[in-house]
Amino acid sequence: MGQIEQGLERALRTRPVPSSTGARLRFLLAAHRGSTRQVAAVLGVSQRTVQRWVTGKPGARRPPGPTQVRAIEEAVLARWQPRVRARRRAQAEAEGFVFHTRARFGFAASAGSSDDPRVRWITQDLPGEVARELFAARDAGAGEQQQTVILARALGHAYFREWGRRAHGLNIAFSDVEFADFSIG
Repeated sequence: MGQIEQGLERALRTRPVPSSTGARLRFLLAAHRGSTRQVAAVLGVSQRTVQRWVTGKPGARRPPGPTQVRAIEEAVLARWQPRVRARRRAQAEAEGFVFHTRARFGFAASAGSSDDPRVRWITQDLPGEVARELFAARDAGAGEQQQTVILARALGHAYFREWGRRAHGLNIAFSDVEFADFSIG
């Protein structure tokens, strides 16, 4: 998962996802009404394995391995705040969002110009059309590079060209994303 996709995921949540494996297992159990059988089916392990993970007895408890930890994390992320995520996505697509980034931006310019590529901190309001395009690309399985192109085009139009009022024909290169975060609402 790249910087842009992680930023989108953070923006869609209002509470942090449980961080420990035990807390994640408790969440999955609560989501499945305490059924270790259903949790085992979701994770692709036996019911007895889930029971050993959540038992309070010190000798019977065995921690899940790295593969199972990843499966638990993916199961929790898929089920974490579905209605909140849908509501925040609809809000971003309707009203837009604020994009915060630290990345390398540059232009085609002569050497030594102030337009040479350099790391810049940028915070910019972007319209709902950009949010719709980003979410559609993410849902279609677009990679980090395609999402970067969408944001570069939007930032170029909003930040560098001031919505078409200046710098006509300016081509922007957006690379080396060090930080990407989104604020909705």
